[in-house]
Amino acid sequence: MTWRKSSFSGPGETNDCVELATAGGEIRIRESDAPADILTTTPGRLGTFIRAVKAGTLDRLGR
Repeated sequence: MTWRKSSFSGPGETNDCVELATAGGEIRIRESDAPADILTTTPGRLGTFIRAVKAGTLDRLGR
């Protein structure tokens, strides 16, 4: 798998951030400082999550 991270996180391996990879039609998500912990989802579900974040739907989660 080829892991990709945002260009906003800076160059090199020392900048911790969220990384994404695709495998078998699924999307894998991990934090670069904990690469063994991987979340697997589908493109559709990730799209739904991103739209909810952008809409502010999750802003009060955990309050």
